[in-house]
Amino acid sequence: MYTFKELSEKVSQYFAAETFDGTPHQLYEPISYTLADGGKRLRPILLLAATDMFGGDIEEARYGAIAIETFHNFTLLHDDLMDRSPIRRGKPTVYRKWNDNTAILSGDAMNILAWRYLLKQPHRNLHRILQTFEATSMEICEGQQYDMDFETRNDVSIDEYMEMIRLKTSVLLGGALKMGALYADANEKDTELLYNFGIQIGLAFQLRDDLLDVYGDVSTFGKQTGTDIRDNKKTYMMLHALNKANGSQRDKLTELFSSSPADSEKKVAEVIDIYNSLEIRHDVEQRIEQLNNEAIETLRRISLPDERKQTLTEIANKLLLRNV
Repeated sequence: MYTFKELSEKVSQYFAAETFDGTPHQLYEPISYTLADGGKRLRPILLLAATDMFGGDIEEARYGAIAIETFHNFTLLHDDLMDRSPIRRGKPTVYRKWNDNTAILSGDAMNILAWRYLLKQPHRNLHRILQTFEATSMEICEGQQYDMDFETRNDVSIDEYMEMIRLKTSVLLGGALKMGALYADANEKDTELLYNFGIQIGLAFQLRDDLLDVYGDVSTFGKQTGTDIRDNKKTYMMLHALNKANGSQRDKLTELFSSSPADSEKKVAEVIDIYNSLEIRHDVEQRIEQLNNEAIETLRRISLPDERKQTLTEIANKLLLRNV
């Protein structure tokens, strides 16, 4: 059994062995810039961990792992452009370093590269692996559209928000785990349980991301904090605060999340003051812990000895406690 650290090192080795050079340079340089940077590389680690957990050979899943990470980074290029996010992993985002058109086209090329990697390595379950990847890819697009739709709606519910982040974030974690299980010939029941485990840790992961966007330290978080507040994003924190607030607090929050003042720092500080008075941080941390506990229970139901689940249990706990 591989540990989380060993799988992380494997993924780093896989990407170090790949080159993303080519012409025209304007197309390929942003790809190298993005993929060479690393990041958490959680999704390929999950894919390899799933393969290993079911006794498969992780080398058979090598290109699946590269594909899932390449696809994930493609979505980040486009998300950063749509959200006008200036920083990713502590560096300028691609559209800021180059321009909008470069972020679109290099992102498109990364999507194509992901499919190329998946097709590079024959496997007895390749058709099912491709089906999982295709379904996951489409659901992520659906989630992004919901996210954009919410920007112009004032009646978004928490249930709608949770469904949006399931599509936009969780399905890629679940999909990575399911693909890893397929590389190892896991049975259908266990494969679906593992997929559901991924959905649950994905929801916890995104809620933690929402929390860090408000309370994180930019030097460790790697992104500008307060972005969701500045951009009037509907997040779990914002929606929960609206539900919990009294009349005057709700009116103030509604006013703040309808504005784009020149002094955005003041706006962020006012929203955080309201969050603090309503103990929103505590509530969100409790919800994250609940989702994590549900995920661990789902993992427990998979028909393998507990020692084979140790790495995925470790990953779930890392997501619960992360500050970056």
